[in-house]
Amino acid sequence: MPTDPSPSAPATDPSPSVPATEPAEAPFLALLAADAPAEDYERPVLRARAEGAAPGRLAALERAKRQALRIRTELEGRRRREAELSALYATAHDLAGLRDLDAVLRAIVRRARSLLGTEVAYLTLNDPAAGDTYMRVTDGSVSARFQQLRLGMGEGLGGLVAQTARPYVTDSYFHDERFRHTGTIDAGVRDEGLVAILGVPLMLGSGVIGVLFAADRRERVFEPGQIALLAAHAAHAAVALDTARLLAETRKALTELEAANEIIRDRSAVIERASDIHDRLTELVLRGGGVQDVAAAVAEVLHGEVEFTEPADTPAAALDRSRADGHAVRDGADWVAAVAAGGEVLGALVLRGHPALDPVDQRTLERAAVVTSLLLLARRTAGEAEQRVRGELLDDLLDASGRDPRLLRERAARVGADLDAPQVVLAARVDAPAAQDAAGDRRRLWSAASHLAATRHGLAAVRDGGAVLLLPLGPDGDPARQAREIAARLGAALHVPVTVGASAPVPAPAGRPAAVADAYAEARRCREALRVLGRAGQGAAAADFGFLGLLLADTRDVDGFVRRTLGVVADYDARRGTELLRTLQAYFACGMSPGRTKDELHVHVNTVAQRLERVGRLLGPDWQSPARALELQLALRLHQLSSAVEHGSER
Repeated sequence: MPTDPSPSAPATDPSPSVPATEPAEAPFLALLAADAPAEDYERPVLRARAEGAAPGRLAALERAKRQALRIRTELEGRRRREAELSALYATAHDLAGLRDLDAVLRAIVRRARSLLGTEVAYLTLNDPAAGDTYMRVTDGSVSARFQQLRLGMGEGLGGLVAQTARPYVTDSYFHDERFRHTGTIDAGVRDEGLVAILGVPLMLGSGVIGVLFAADRRERVFEPGQIALLAAHAAHAAVALDTARLLAETRKALTELEAANEIIRDRSAVIERASDIHDRLTELVLRGGGVQDVAAAVAEVLHGEVEFTEPADTPAAALDRSRADGHAVRDGADWVAAVAAGGEVLGALVLRGHPALDPVDQRTLERAAVVTSLLLLARRTAGEAEQRVRGELLDDLLDASGRDPRLLRERAARVGADLDAPQVVLAARVDAPAAQDAAGDRRRLWSAASHLAATRHGLAAVRDGGAVLLLPLGPDGDPARQAREIAARLGAALHVPVTVGASAPVPAPAGRPAAVADAYAEARRCREALRVLGRAGQGAAAADFGFLGLLLADTRDVDGFVRRTLGVVADYDARRGTELLRTLQAYFACGMSPGRTKDELHVHVNTVAQRLERVGRLLGPDWQSPARALELQLALRLHQLSSAVEHGSER
């Protein structure tokens, strides 16, 4: 018998020799049963031709082969449709189980990308108020510009889908003239590197609420079955979105019903409770009770939890309304009564968990706030002498570096301060409009700073039109966080912006008084930098200013800046053997264009996209913003310079 003339024939041939008496369909049925590849269907014809079969026999085999291939194609199509339907049903099931709107949106986009096997998927939602559609969720995107796009109705492929409520597909976006191109949209698409895009509408009833997209960074033809699959997914997605929205509205309604139900209470014995609190408060004042005693007495009468809070720990809007009206005000399920004296807010009495108060109970809370302010003023008067002692001690630390450390320690111990523990110097200044009472603000700042220093076992003094504080370093060892906290507390107490700069930690200032003056100079530089940068009312240390912190701090910690900025990426490269730092450097050098970056690195654009996506996860979503990008580029240059110097010294 002649051998198979094809040199690539396998050792075991699934199509044996076909006897002339056997039906022509027999070998092809065997191939269909074995789910053989399409190229195997040619072998029975080739073998019969090689064996010298009659022309009629060859014609019959050709017809049988064509029929078998048609059947195979049909079976493959049905299997593919079955797999797609199975995936679609699984997706619908998963979406039905989600209740959070953001989680539903993310799942829709992630599944769309998975169903069609594309590099990018994204979803836009219509904005009826603005009359356009905007980017809501993306998956696989690396371009910040693309993620912030807004499309007018009829603009771009997405705007056309949103306007016409029909799917649109393009295998080459920039060469497709069926829709209206705009410079903004084209720039975003080009920055993302997209080429082939499929968009289908998200429909609720007859209205379009958004558009779901699947896209690739190369030319691709989306088949009708894939368009239908994404459209079916969009239909399920729209239902899931509507369900999540309705559920959110239902939850809100239930919350409102619960609040309304709590309002219905027994109001008996209101006058008796008012008389009781009046007697209790009078007794507290006569026997020298404190603020916590007042809170406990009010809590017992009102059958709730009452707490005295500092200004920074009280909701600002509620505190402002109570101070302006002179009455207790509602804040959610709480009631807030400002504790104030002479225009200065000292704190608040907060009644927790009472969504409604009758007028008598409300006046009880307000009367307790007045008594609390009297007690605080009395305590402040007694503490003013101690504050002056604290101020004089800090002045000596700042102005007289030759003081005896032993005497400094003794004076500090008398006011509860420990000058052998690490301290932070903070420079605070009021940043209020010139028309306000500047002198009064400075007095209130000094008063609030002194009170804060006394409660923190620190020191405070008036200095250079503001206040300076020497406080123990916080448990987290972060002066910047301390500065932000102090700015918030002082600003809430004074009801005007207070800007605070912090120094690096000063170890054991009793032994190094001169270091306190240097730290105060650094704190002032940080405070003035905040004001120049338009960040009045905030707190910061040198580390908060990125590369500017290198200029503000007494120490030029270049390595620390590079580590804070790029350390997480460098560590990832070291652990995984990746080249994220190199990719980031090339990306910035190429004008933040993924297309030019892949040419510079000689890799595929998908590789660039995957690396930049990983960089975004490590550095955070704002890594491409102008300020962050500038810091990253400077840190990369310093890292390169440091590496070059290090390698040069090794040689």
